[in-house]
Amino acid sequence: MATRYGKGLIGGVVVVTLLALLIQWIGINTIQLYRDDLLFYLQAHLILVLASMLAALIVGIPAGILLSRPNMVGRAERFMQIFNIGNTVPPLAVLAIALGVLGIGSGPAIFALFLASLLPIVRNTYEGLKNVQGSLKEAATGIGMTPRQVLFRVELPNAVPIIIGGVRVALAINVGTAPLAFLIGANSLGSLIFPGIALNNHPQLLLGAACTALLALLLDGLVTMASRLWLERGLRPS
Repeated sequence: MATRYGKGLIGGVVVVTLLALLIQWIGINTIQLYRDDLLFYLQAHLILVLASMLAALIVGIPAGILLSRPNMVGRAERFMQIFNIGNTVPPLAVLAIALGVLGIGSGPAIFALFLASLLPIVRNTYEGLKNVQGSLKEAATGIGMTPRQVLFRVELPNAVPIIIGGVRVALAINVGTAPLAFLIGANSLGSLIFPGIALNNHPQLLLGAACTALLALLLDGLVTMASRLWLERGLRPS
């Protein structure tokens, strides 16, 4: 326990130091100048990320479960390519296609981010369930569990760490791609980055890029912490 707290303290000191250096690099005046814009675009960015990630989770986890079933053996990889569209096609092309179908604004941006986030969740759900030891499933079946009970009480709990890994990868892709939504008329931190590039305004550009990176780190940390607490609580004797 002491070791964990020590590592946490060191990590906190490192984070605070990096934040201080980042603020000095960008400049306090720049942060104050763009404070209202930053808060507005950060909120819009979060909405894009959370909406698209929620959709990806709702579709991706059930899809991974279906592909992992015994009757899908031999066909799962072919179906997996359907979910690979968002990663095979460049993000700008996906945004352009979504723009042509859904028009300008947040709708096509959420759809494009949903496609980009889908494959890691489906893939990791599938791999996590396939890697559950057969002996565990056989034991569960031997004590009278139905296939549904085996899935929810044995397979999914054992696959959670791998599934969470896929969620973290999808979240990083999502947050990093969301600034491109500016190009199709959706508000995001890209609304600071791209005008900063066009106007050769380096402080504005750095502010948008740094906030995007920090947001990705923060959300990844929250997901990691929540999953760790959940797993520890699930393993704790009742």
